[in-house]
Amino acid sequence: MAKDADAFRTIGELSSQLGVAQHILRYWETRFPQLQPLKRAGNRRYYRPADVALVERIHRLLNEDGYTIRGVQKVLSGKSGEREGSGQPESEPHAALPPELLTELKSLRADLAAALER
Repeated sequence: MAKDADAFRTIGELSSQLGVAQHILRYWETRFPQLQPLKRAGNRRYYRPADVALVERIHRLLNEDGYTIRGVQKVLSGKSGEREGSGQPESEPHAALPPELLTELKSLRADLAAALER
């Protein structure tokens, strides 16, 4: 039985949902002031739907779009950021790479990701 979309998530549930270790989520709280889950007795964290959406965005920016922690901080603060709706950085760091090298790097990245899944 799945939880309602509006239900709060525990750190364990969110960790499992995203495939991110719990200590990483706690670290993100220290780096991104926008991320402030509810804390109850014993510092148990409960993530509201807005918190879950923010964590998913941070995860996507870091792990799929290739941002650094500092880059995500800038995106979230509105100082520098993604092109609206595209999910891509305004200045693409790989734009200057030759297409053959870019293809080879993407292939290598896919091979490494497959090796990590094993």
